[in-house]
Amino acid sequence: MSIQGLKRLQVWERAKDFALKIYKLVLPSLPDEEKWNLNQQLRRSSLSISANLAEGYGRYNYQDNVRFCYYARGSLEETLSHLIFAVETGFIPENLYKELEKEGEEIDKMLNGYIGYLKKSKKGAAEPGSGNTIGEDTESYDVASLENSISIDDTDL
Repeated sequence: MSIQGLKRLQVWERAKDFALKIYKLVLPSLPDEEKWNLNQQLRRSSLSISANLAEGYGRYNYQDNVRFCYYARGSLEETLSHLIFAVETGFIPENLYKELEKEGEEIDKMLNGYIGYLKKSKKGAAEPGSGNTIGEDTESYDVASLENSISIDDTDL
């Protein structure tokens, strides 16, 4: 897999550019006392959007790719939440917030479209190991039968 393939992924490109806007337009506006709080949270969450898309893209199974798209969508929502806080505290102007909110909504739509595409295409479904799953046994636990099967001898206590 090459970086050239990733660069063709429009949602990744938009997510990367969104993080650049956060870095260039929002972070410099934050007060010094937010250097280790909101500043760091915005850095991590905004970069995580495109990073998760890249990681999912690098997987050869659509299920892994979809999972990382969900992580990217969560990071986008986290970033938008931090931006709401930033505008409500007066750290950034309302017009900048509105611009970033609109862009975030567009990225969200692109992400949802990409997830739908991946689910339909099932790219990588035939890759070796793609049928391996890890999960918990779905059998329900019967507490009453467990209690009856355990015997405690008072002498053991």
